[in-house]
Order: sequence, then structure tokens, then C-alpha cells
Amino acid sequence: MGRAIQSTEKRGNGGKQGNVQRVERQIVRREPLVQTGSLAGQHPLLSRVLANRGISTQSELDLSLAGLLPPNTLKHSDVAARRLAEAVTRNQRILIVGDFDADGATSTAVALGALQELGATSVDYLVPNRFDYGYGLSREIVELARSKDPDLILTVDNGISSVDGVASANAAGIDVIVSDHHLPGDVLPNAECIVNPNQAGCSFASKHLAGVGVVFYLMLALRAELREQQYFKLSGRQEPPLTNYLDLVALGTVADVVPLDKNNRILVAAGIRRIRKGLANPGVTALLQVAKKEAPTLVASDLGFAIGPRLNAAGRLDDMSLGIECLRTDDPLKAQELALTLDSMNRERQRIEKEMRHDAEHLLEQMSNETLGPGSPAAYVLFEPHWHQGVVGILASRLKDRAERPVFAFADSGDGILKGSGRSIPGLHLRDTLDSIAKTHPGVLQRFGGHAMAAGVSLEAPRLDAFRQAFVETVERSLDDSVRPVVYSDGALDACEFSLDSARLLREAGPWGQGFPEPSFDGVFEILEQRLVGESHLKLKLLHPHNPIVLDAIAFSVDTQHWPDPSINQVRLVFRLDVNFFRGTRSLQLLVEHLSPCRYGDSMEHRTQERVEVSA
Repeated sequence: MGRAIQSTEKRGNGGKQGNVQRVERQIVRREPLVQTGSLAGQHPLLSRVLANRGISTQSELDLSLAGLLPPNTLKHSDVAARRLAEAVTRNQRILIVGDFDADGATSTAVALGALQELGATSVDYLVPNRFDYGYGLSREIVELARSKDPDLILTVDNGISSVDGVASANAAGIDVIVSDHHLPGDVLPNAECIVNPNQAGCSFASKHLAGVGVVFYLMLALRAELREQQYFKLSGRQEPPLTNYLDLVALGTVADVVPLDKNNRILVAAGIRRIRKGLANPGVTALLQVAKKEAPTLVASDLGFAIGPRLNAAGRLDDMSLGIECLRTDDPLKAQELALTLDSMNRERQRIEKEMRHDAEHLLEQMSNETLGPGSPAAYVLFEPHWHQGVVGILASRLKDRAERPVFAFADSGDGILKGSGRSIPGLHLRDTLDSIAKTHPGVLQRFGGHAMAAGVSLEAPRLDAFRQAFVETVERSLDDSVRPVVYSDGALDACEFSLDSARLLREAGPWGQGFPEPSFDGVFEILEQRLVGESHLKLKLLHPHNPIVLDAIAFSVDTQHWPDPSINQVRLVFRLDVNFFRGTRSLQLLVEHLSPCRYGDSMEHRTQERVEVSA
């Protein structure tokens, strides 16, 4: 799969706090999965990168909508479409039950807008507040839904584990269609039908649709069913172009960090094209503006790192209805107002997260005896009574990255119940781990669900220590002790490839993302200048060993106990080429994914050179 090269780092903390990320890492260069150079007409650099991702033919690079998988291969999409068509033609009341993250918000907005455009006369939505009701179609949510007197409930981005909630809806005489993408459990809800590419017997070739992708496909199936029934012809209603929702599909897909297989890449690429053309809905446009991102130059990572967090902030701190209303309004002024509110909430989320991370780092230091060497815990389960329930997920993610261990972070949700969010590392399927604990330690978990890399769990407060012990022991049995954190690289760049043209080439070759990673490279450089910007971002000026060029680089969220360090004059980096936009000027910038000091002359020829800047 890859070739390891010298680049390990394991530094002691010298008695300093805040050192939990100092674990041994290994740079592994990706090896071609197909024959390099098999893509006729492609730039050699891009051909090499694509070969490392298994792309061998020009057809695999065709991201036109004509290449989308057909909706009729999605199991039960036809059954669901017929039931939805009945609701549309009979003017029945449809209630959408969503989720409180970006995927849930975009799923809800797509379902609302498309159903209304397709002719539904009574469509409403309900998103559980995570603090009062928790996740999914629970019995409590069904009771709340009954006040809206729906004929049909459509779940989006949830429902596959809502056995009790669907039973309650059935008892109340409410039909339920489940549309979801999460992994099914042993028992499925007794819904009218389930649309989920991961359910048994589904032949849909892409198992990685986000919740918004599933509901988009369901709306395509509904439109086809209404067309078959000659609904549009008989009613005189214009058949709506559902491509108008692809900006939301792209946003939800990227924000939910699902693997970008070809089908998802088609969806994301189509959404990005709409945004770049200025065709995004007012909410997406407003969120771009508050994030200071320009639509014509948007890339997939902007959706994940700039737009997604602002949308998620509503569900983390308050009520995701704010985010949904931002995405569904047709009024640009209202969208701008809501986007500013979401931006303010995201800044508050960042403040809360910073305080929680400070607490967590102290806990990690205590639990690991100030080092993460041999004998340290295989996983971490952390809890502080004052931690914010809506922020533990992102906290677990940050700590997982720093500690290179699976992490669960818990918050007190009241009534003696703790709610935790976990993040995993390659090699450990988190939901399967929880399932194993539920079977071997009955009574410890109240409920759980999730994916391979992220999961949630609820348990009674007195059960926390039992869960911590069970989780650590299960991880120890599951993970190979020899597994070391890996940073992947597409290899070294030739000196001539450090250019704006290379950066533009790679930027436009996306969308890149989970499962189809953005190209990264490695090399050793001489440090000419290093300084902090903001609180913890390291700006570097570097000298390339084989060309007289000075390169700008930035490493985000470094350990300020170790950087900047004027005693270090050479560094090994794993980096991405990026186009830096600043005051109308474009320049090449290296985005550093990993940096470690190296010995003088290590894989580098020192030369005294005339230094020149790389810019537009």
C-alpha cells in the first residue's frame, strides 16, 4: 500500500504540559495502485497522484451527472416513492424528522424544498433538540410529532435504529418512511419501508451516500413516480429541476466526511459547479460570505472547514432549526441575518471547545504519565461534569488527532445520564467495538450508534468506569500494538513542481476528500524564518534544497511548547500545495500537515543559493 521513509518524531516534554501529541509517526509514501502514466493527456504530476488513488482511465475522471448511479437500484426507493406520491396527490400531511448536524440540516432542507416543488401541499419538519430529546425518531419525538397530526413521517439522516419510535408511530396510526445511511443494527424498525444503501439486500453500488445523498435519490425516485403517473401533465405543474439542490447535497456530503467514491464525487462536483456559477441558494451564499470564501474559487475543503462548522454550531449549542431556516429561505437578507447568527454561534463554540480542550489535555497528561510511550492506555475515555454536551464530539476528534488513540468524551446530560461522542483511528471500527461491549457487558450501555470512525453512546453515570475499562480492554484486543500513526504522502516533488501552476492543477482536479485524499508531498527544507501567527499557527519561510526559491508555508495548531524553535534549522514536512489568495494577489503556499525536526543534511543537499520568492 505504501513505502515508509525516515521521518519519525518522539520528543520528551521536559516537564512541560500540553505535550500529548508527541508520538512516533511514520511517513508512508503511497504506491501506485494502477500503472502510472496510463492516463493519456494528463499532466505527469496529476497522473502520478491519480495512479496512487487507483484512477487508470479517463472515464473515471468523468464527473458529469450522466454518470450517477440510477435511483432504481436503491432498495425500496420505488416503494417509498409510491407512498410519497400518494401523500402528494391526496394532499396528506408530511412531517420530516431530521438530525442536528450539517448532513441532517441539508437533508431536511432538500426534502422540504423538493417535496413542495413536487406538489406536496402540507410539509413540515421537526429536528430533535439534542439536549432535550437526543438523536433520532424516539418515542418522545413521536409524541411531539403527534401535535402536528401527520399522515406520514419521513426520517432523513436517521431512523435506522429507531425501533421504538417507529413502533410508537405505528401505534398512533402514522406511516413512517426511513431514509438513512447509518449502519443497521441487528433489529430493523417496522417502518412502511427503509431506504438505506447499507441495508441487507441493497444492490446500490455506492454504500457511502450521506443522508442528504439518500434523500436526494429518494426525491429523484418520487419525481420519476409522479411522472409515471402523469401527475405533472394532469395537474399542469411544471416538473422541477432537482439539480437546483445539488449545492446542498455537496455541502452535506462533504461536511459528513463520507468517503468520496465516484458517485459522491459526481454529486459534490456538480454542487461545486453550481456554487461557482453563482447559483447557490441564498443560505449557502450567505454562509460563504460570512466565512470570507469566494464562490468562483470554492473547493470541497471550503465546504467542510468553513461552511460546515458554522452550520453545525446551531445543533451543537442551540437548535438546528436556525441552520435549516438559513438553508431554506429565499430571502437573501434573512439568509444573511441567519448566517451572521450562525457565525457568532461558531465563535462561541470555538471558545467553549478551547476551554474543554485545556481540561482534557490535563486529564490526558495525568492518565498517560506525561508521555505516550509504550505502556500508555490504548484508548481514552474522558469526562468533566461541566463539559458542554454539544461540543464533546469535536473535542473527541481533536484529542484523537493529538493522542493518536481512540477517544470518547462525555458530558452530563442531566437525570443521571452521560452522553458521549467517540472518534476512532484506522484499524478500529468504533460502532462494532460498541456492539461488542454491549454484548459482553450487558447493562453498561443504554444506547449507541454510529460509523466506523465516529459513534455516540448514552449510559448511566455510575457505569462510566465500567465502560472505560471495557472500552480500553476491547481496543487493546482489537488493535495491533505495532501499529504506529501514519502520515501519507504522494512522494517528493521536483523543484520545478513547486509552482502556482502545480497548485492550480491539483486544486482543480478535485473534489478531494475522505477516501480520495487531497495530494500531499514530503521533503526536507532549510528554515529561514519561523514565527507564530494567531495563537498557535506557525508561519515558515523555507529554502528548497535543489532550487533557489523561498517558499511560504503555514502549519495550523502547532504545539507552542515546541514551536517556534530557533535551534531547529532543518525540518521534514508533509505538505499540500495551495494557492494563497491575499489582497488580490495569488501566491504559492505550502499547507503543512506534519512537521518534524531533522538532522542537518538528512536527505538534503545543502547549497548556498540566491533566494527568490514564488508568487503570481
